[in-house]
Amino acid sequence: MEFSEPGIFNYSTLLLSEKRDALYVGAREAIFELSKKNVTVKNNKVEWTVAESPMVMCTLKGKSKEKDCLNYIRVLQVVDDERLYVCGTHAFQPQCDYLNLADFSLDRQPEDGRGKCSFDPSQSFTTVMVDGELYSGTAYNFLGSEPIMSRYSPSQSLLRTEYSTSWLNEPSFVFADVISEGSNRVDGEDDKIYYFFTEVSVEYEFFGKLLIPRVARVCKGDLGGQRTLQKKWTSFLKAKLVCSMPELNFVFNVVHDVFILKGADWKDTVIYGVFTSQWGNVGLSAVCAYNMTAVEDVFSKGKYMQKVTVEQSHTKWVRYNGITPTPRPGACINNLMRQQNISSSLHLPDKTLQFVKDHPLLEDPVLPIGNGPRLITKDVNYTQIVVERVRALDGKIYDVMFTGTDKGILHKSVVYEGEVHIVEEIQLLKNSESIKNLLLSSETRSLYAGSDSGVVQSPTAFCGRYRSCADCILARDPYCAWDPHTAACVNILDAPSQQPRRLIQSLNGDADKCPSASGLSVKDYQRVKVKPGSSAELPCLVRSNLAQVMWKSNGSVLTEASRFHLIAENGLLIYSVALEDQGHYECWSVEWAPAAGKNFSRLLAGYVLSLILPPRAPQQAGNVTPPLNSQETSSTQAAEGNAPSGFSRSSPPELQHAAQPGPSGGVSAAQQQHRPPLPLLLFFLLFLAALAYNCYMQYLPAPCLRLRAALLGSHKSTHKPEYRACEAGLMEATTSDKMNMTEQPTQNGSQTTQNLKALRDTGYETEPECGNGRIPSHTFGGDSQSQEKPFDVDCESQPIEFADADEPYC
Repeated sequence: MEFSEPGIFNYSTLLLSEKRDALYVGAREAIFELSKKNVTVKNNKVEWTVAESPMVMCTLKGKSKEKDCLNYIRVLQVVDDERLYVCGTHAFQPQCDYLNLADFSLDRQPEDGRGKCSFDPSQSFTTVMVDGELYSGTAYNFLGSEPIMSRYSPSQSLLRTEYSTSWLNEPSFVFADVISEGSNRVDGEDDKIYYFFTEVSVEYEFFGKLLIPRVARVCKGDLGGQRTLQKKWTSFLKAKLVCSMPELNFVFNVVHDVFILKGADWKDTVIYGVFTSQWGNVGLSAVCAYNMTAVEDVFSKGKYMQKVTVEQSHTKWVRYNGITPTPRPGACINNLMRQQNISSSLHLPDKTLQFVKDHPLLEDPVLPIGNGPRLITKDVNYTQIVVERVRALDGKIYDVMFTGTDKGILHKSVVYEGEVHIVEEIQLLKNSESIKNLLLSSETRSLYAGSDSGVVQSPTAFCGRYRSCADCILARDPYCAWDPHTAACVNILDAPSQQPRRLIQSLNGDADKCPSASGLSVKDYQRVKVKPGSSAELPCLVRSNLAQVMWKSNGSVLTEASRFHLIAENGLLIYSVALEDQGHYECWSVEWAPAAGKNFSRLLAGYVLSLILPPRAPQQAGNVTPPLNSQETSSTQAAEGNAPSGFSRSSPPELQHAAQPGPSGGVSAAQQQHRPPLPLLLFFLLFLAALAYNCYMQYLPAPCLRLRAALLGSHKSTHKPEYRACEAGLMEATTSDKMNMTEQPTQNGSQTTQNLKALRDTGYETEPECGNGRIPSHTFGGDSQSQEKPFDVDCESQPIEFADADEPYC
């Protein structure tokens, strides 16, 4: 289900209210209240636009009036049961206000939003409301050069971080949340707020800006210092989050989103984060998980780092090996401190506070569960993540991860025995755009995704899409199980209390637990008939991306090397179907279940391929076919032996039967096929006619002319003396030229060239020095020899015509 309104964009801020069954959406210059069960139902809407004066000021600062200088709602937090605290960029002048839920209206008494909301709508930031106090991580100025982590409270003064690169160095905030210690904490420690962000490293030397994912912690009851760190965090510490593949020495150093899966006890809390590499050309994304106990150990027991000056100019961070002050710098107030008369951060000694100010960075990193990513995907950029715990039919609890990508795709994965299995991939957004926010409701069992174009609601499971028991089991979805009574895949959360006893579920993918089902029989195979030499396409739809397709032809497995076969994703394509391609074709799905340790094969489709042969000729009485002689038989066998590979080398039985002599001795249909076809005969006759015509019209060389003269001499007697005279003159001129070449080898080159041309004359070439096909004038440069005619023929009275002239020529 989708929601959007024309002219409104950037639905990126989402807030889910379980009490009011509502989904609050912050968009550009508008706030919506949608139904949690059906986001297409809009209950309320309020607009928050920018006045003309702030708009003018924003444009004067060089920002776009149509895009930047609008009010993007970035903060939606619950204050109490009757109000929401909302903040917007407001033309690069952030403002905050209260939204009354009773009539869904703003108080219209805006507060300064600096430090609470980002100036730039494209700038990353994070906020969380804890007991009426707003914790945020954002930039404090217009340029974004002063990042702070702050707390705004109606009853207390502003508390923030130091403006120092040691504390924050160009951070990009992604998430913040509170971890409650609970009432059974024996040491009486305070609740803690954790921030997750990516910043430029200060402890590593690199040729460029090396990004490092961080987790920072502050105490909820922090009040700042009395003299040192006044109105600043006294409990601020940060550590490095490690998400890498140690075996390949590859690091995912940019965190995009974090989800804290909270348990009944804080020790059961697991932190999930999606990471990519700083170098985007790698094209890999990873999901790493961290135990909250590991995070707590780093902050409570980890070593500190300090800055040292090398060669009076270069600053380097090294481990601090000195004596750590007491109480431990950055620790929250606990029972041990209270026994020392330190009941708040205002009572901390200056030595501890100064140490925190100079040493906010911890050396020990936070390592992931299993020392590596739980999930690594290729050519995918994860942007958001939510996680839910599901109790399967085996009584175990499994973590189901939902990760959104920058292409609007949702991946659903399950953690099974330390490994992650991708259950399904869903195109959640119609447009290929980034998922900017992702929420999960356990009550409605729905996912809510926010993007630039709208809001999308999707169920957490699509059990009804699995049509067979094998598909339902091999999906390994903790939400889904097979009901043998209804022969359907159902959601276990929707099943009655007595029904789970009869449901079938196996998260290791053991499809053998499915009841035996009758497969396709040969009579159910689809019949496919094609003409010889044409192509045949046999479709086969495989629903699982983890399965491989196997095709069988008459019981034999087809491979990519099979002749005239192309095995594609959606079927089999057979080129130039021949007689040997006829038979049964079967499409099998073969899927490997690692947890079960075996393959599962299923027959998906079956076909019977046959050829459409020409009809048999009618048999007439008295037709007898003469037997082939030995020469014809051998030539036929040779022709069959030279047939191309992949085609039949022998005639089909139907054609062999048609070639038998009929009772009447007539010519059968098979013999008629060996006769030359009619178009070939017509072409041969036209060729002979054209040859005769050109020979008759004197268009061909001398041999044809002599043949013509021999055939038509008696009919063309009027031209015979002229033809013979020309022929005699030509021979005499040729003989005299040969003698002149033998006796006078030193004559000038022009005469020799003319003699050679005369020798090479073929009867249809035109001399280049002959103008318009006639003999040139009698003068050739004044040379007496050149004045002689090339032929001893009286060409004055018999002019040379064109070769294609109708009249006879000399």
